[in-house]
Amino acid sequence: MKDVVNVSWVFDVISPFAYLGFPRLSRLPVQSVEFVPVLFAGLLQHFGQLGPAEIPSKRRFTYRFALWRARQLGLPMRMPPAHPFNPLAALRLIIAAGSDQRAVGTVLDAVYREGRDVADPGVIAELARELGVADPQAALADTTIKQRLRDNTNWASSRGIFGVPTLVIGEEFFWGHDAFDMALEYLRHPDAFRDPDMQAADTLPVGVTRTR
Repeated sequence: MKDVVNVSWVFDVISPFAYLGFPRLSRLPVQSVEFVPVLFAGLLQHFGQLGPAEIPSKRRFTYRFALWRARQLGLPMRMPPAHPFNPLAALRLIIAAGSDQRAVGTVLDAVYREGRDVADPGVIAELARELGVADPQAALADTTIKQRLRDNTNWASSRGIFGVPTLVIGEEFFWGHDAFDMALEYLRHPDAFRDPDMQAADTLPVGVTRTR
């Protein structure tokens, strides 16, 4: 299949499902994927949502499901010392290192394969050396890098992207690592997503709204 223009993977390292979904990106029948680090908290704020970790019962289930899913996929997984954690330094480091596959994979592995605390400046300094970022303190404080993360997050929210990870293919997006097979099907047979039932989902009336 020919490459699809603007195939992007929107993610935040705070999501264990980004770690689970990252290795599967190599199976996409495209020539390249753009990696777009965003601040998940910014998406939550934009859409007025609670994060999974803000509901205790959902938090427990989410972590247990991530660990179970990792075993199903044959991926080693170790949760970091605390979760949720502040992902800003890790996200800015990825941007400073070029937002490429190596940078993304290195940081995700540090968090969820090795269980390291990327909120620790010492861990960030070690990862920076590994990624060839000579002065991580200067890089993480760089206004251009900070603005890039804000711009990425604003771009995602403006597209209607509400969660991470999300795979963006043209005008369509596929949320969650478990939507990967749906994305593959879309790439191979896009016409299957244009049938009457799929199109009707776009205009399905709202029957009731919740009063806040």
